[in-house]
Amino acid sequence: MADPLSLLRQYNINKKEIIERDNQIIFGEFSWPKNVKTNYLKYGSGKKGAPREYYTLECLLYLLKNVMLQHSVYVRQCAAEDIPAVNRPDRKELLAYLNGENSTCASIDKSAPLEIPTQVKRPADGDAPGGDSLAKKARFEDTQVQKVREQLAARWDVNKKETTVNIDNIKSLSETMSVEKIAAIKAKRLANKRTTIKRTDNEDAMATDLRAILDYDVDSTKHIISRERQWRTRTTILQSAGKMFAKNIFAILQGIKAREEGRNRPAAQQAIKMPEPARIAKPQPQLTQYNRYDQERFNRQKEETEGFKIDTLGTYHGMSLKSVTEGSLAQRKANMPPQIPGRPKELLPTAQARQVAPSAQKRVSRTPIIIIPSANTSLITMYNAKDLLQDLKFVSTEDKKRAGGARDNEVLLQRKRNNQTVPYRVIDNPQKLSAQDWQRVVAVFVMGPAWQFKGWPWDGNPVEIFSKICAFHLRFSELKLDTNVAKWSVTLLNLSQNKRHLDRAVLMTFWETLDKYMAKNKPDLRF
Repeated sequence: MADPLSLLRQYNINKKEIIERDNQIIFGEFSWPKNVKTNYLKYGSGKKGAPREYYTLECLLYLLKNVMLQHSVYVRQCAAEDIPAVNRPDRKELLAYLNGENSTCASIDKSAPLEIPTQVKRPADGDAPGGDSLAKKARFEDTQVQKVREQLAARWDVNKKETTVNIDNIKSLSETMSVEKIAAIKAKRLANKRTTIKRTDNEDAMATDLRAILDYDVDSTKHIISRERQWRTRTTILQSAGKMFAKNIFAILQGIKAREEGRNRPAAQQAIKMPEPARIAKPQPQLTQYNRYDQERFNRQKEETEGFKIDTLGTYHGMSLKSVTEGSLAQRKANMPPQIPGRPKELLPTAQARQVAPSAQKRVSRTPIIIIPSANTSLITMYNAKDLLQDLKFVSTEDKKRAGGARDNEVLLQRKRNNQTVPYRVIDNPQKLSAQDWQRVVAVFVMGPAWQFKGWPWDGNPVEIFSKICAFHLRFSELKLDTNVAKWSVTLLNLSQNKRHLDRAVLMTFWETLDKYMAKNKPDLRF
């Protein structure tokens, strides 16, 4: 069953029109009163025995219309128009849900009773646009129906006149005809009855009615049928335009015959066409030791073609009909240098096979990369990167060292988002990254000094780097901001030195900013 909150969200995301009329809010075919309650709980209701209070549909719709106003101005305007206002704690989360940024919300009460919507009647056909054409069509059909009715009425009158019989003139059959003639008529009727199909009385009338209706249909489709052309028949499909069997097929057969005769010539005649020995590369010695990558040469020796002269290594791929008929394939093979004995031509040496095989099967990684500073004075290091970015909790580097934490060369984060786990790779040594890895770098944590970007791409220019990569600066809000960071395009993450309960909200800002950046600039990576 449709509920007003879901429809309001759907219409707001798709930018559809919401109609307000006669104290009703209309969503297409459904409508509710303005004061109907949705299943979105107000802040603080339903806790510690407090009664459950829900926002009305008019209240949420008024918020969407005035979302650009400041909250204080919005509250005063709601009071002036006698409309309930949305509380400030609910505003951000509610707008994120209605705008489609979040798929669900914790304040939605799925067990709340919902009011059944009222079905909105659609406008009649005459009121809809194009009603004149529908009326004309109806009048056109009425004229046709009237003609058929007149024909049926005329036929009915004729049948009625024919069936009118004067009862006074009826005489018995025995008075007008003899017994022998009556018997002959009965015999003739029985003979005809055995050879004919029984017909109903109204069959002729139905056939006439159908013919009359088909006559009117022919008039309306006569123009369409006059323009029809038969494109293909079973005879034209079998015919080939511009091709002749004796000319084309016989040429192919003659080319095959010429190649067969060329293979059967004596060795003395074939030696004349061979290239000069001086131009042939010196053949390498045959490999005698076992090689597991060269198994196909042993299987080739066992192939049999049952006496037929079939070239199992030949192919016509990429060749035209002319090159096949002229025997260019046989000439190409004759001009090729001789192969190494015992090794098929398509096999690569072992060293090349080991280099080619892994590169062909290598998959491109889609895991995003985050770069953090390598200095121990930074608030985020390889010791506490997982605590900060995965657990959203600040733990200092000194505390991790005292607890016996180890420093890894890289950290693999497992972030849970939309009921899925997405990996992120965290490193502090960007010098090991290849050109392909730099395409996956999505975020960097900045300390302040410019020497942090020495040896980076883009000539180590921070301004150009921050235009390619999303930059962040993690700091304590009680300390002074670095002068370089104040000039750069960097997102500030301000932590408190003592208030650890605020860490999660600050670190969630990092992921929200990074998700928006990746959706716009790195949509091919996993996030």
